[in-house]
Amino acid sequence: MTERQPQRAPSGREIRVASVPAGHVYVRHCSAPEPDGVRRLRDPRPTGAPSTSQRWWPPVMLDPDWVNAHHGEFDVFHLHFGFDAQSPAQLTALVDTLRRHGKPLVYTVHDLRNPHQPDPATHDAALDVVIPAADHLVTLTPGAARTIRGRWNRTATVLPHPHVVELPRLTRPRPRRDRFRVGVHAKSLRPNMSVLPVVRVLADTVAELPRAELQVNVHREVADPASPAHAPGLLRDLGELADRGRLTLTVHDYFDDDQLWDYLESLDLSVLPYLFGTHSGWLEACHDLGTAVAAPDCGFYAEQRPCLTYGHTQHGGLDAESLREAVRTAYARGAAPRATTAQRAREREELATAHRALYTSSLQ
Repeated sequence: MTERQPQRAPSGREIRVASVPAGHVYVRHCSAPEPDGVRRLRDPRPTGAPSTSQRWWPPVMLDPDWVNAHHGEFDVFHLHFGFDAQSPAQLTALVDTLRRHGKPLVYTVHDLRNPHQPDPATHDAALDVVIPAADHLVTLTPGAARTIRGRWNRTATVLPHPHVVELPRLTRPRPRRDRFRVGVHAKSLRPNMSVLPVVRVLADTVAELPRAELQVNVHREVADPASPAHAPGLLRDLGELADRGRLTLTVHDYFDDDQLWDYLESLDLSVLPYLFGTHSGWLEACHDLGTAVAAPDCGFYAEQRPCLTYGHTQHGGLDAESLREAVRTAYARGAAPRATTAQRAREREELATAHRALYTSSLQ
């Protein structure tokens, strides 16, 4: 790789950041609500993509040709996620192009294990390119930083995940209910989910608790024979449990933000059925809304926000007793800790200040 020659942002001008992606809620909330001297470029729309499309597209900024054409429009390149489809050779080409144009690379390590990829080797190969090449690294928890130090001998700045729910909603009182509701949202069955073993333990545990109920949600594509996510066996087994009165099964389209917040507020405990992963935006949303979370002991969820933990890993399987204990603990505790607007607003300002300092340092 060619050595990067640092370029300063012109004196007195805002720092322009090419974030990949820019529109994600995490990235947006790492900026201050008011102008603070940092401007993130908008996500370019891929050629031919309809303006009304909401589907995911590979970020255009990852293309070295885009960097060659637009390097005069940004000062710092900040990678977060979205590079799942990039080969190590493609990422190396991106890194080399950034260096040739003197653009510092900042990488926030959200995922040490990609939840969308069953084989860790693919993501490991990408990390082996990006982490050594980055001028600065950021991650969300001390545990992730220790792993980065151990695997790559690199130091990562630990900065917390910002709020996910918009701040005005944090002041809204939670709905009152006379039942304790445990929820598992299987979404579209990402590769890191092991739903049925977790649901079976929950169904038995909830049945033992007075005035408690279990709700399982899945996206409609899981029931669509034409979808890659189609899982008729899982739906059959969940349907049998529902027919026996052990749970309520809800099949629905993707929630928009307001529908998702309503759903999370309808739960007293959200159980994450993950076998592997690192950090979670879902956990942050629950913290914003006052919904307790039971997270697996894989990854670093327990370091991210206060949550209950149960044993669940790809190699060790499910520790049923620890999951039962997590449910019983949430049931006995009652209301979960909830972020306040003041806490989250202060944290966001601190994150914006930290990112601005990091970008400034990268340009010196």
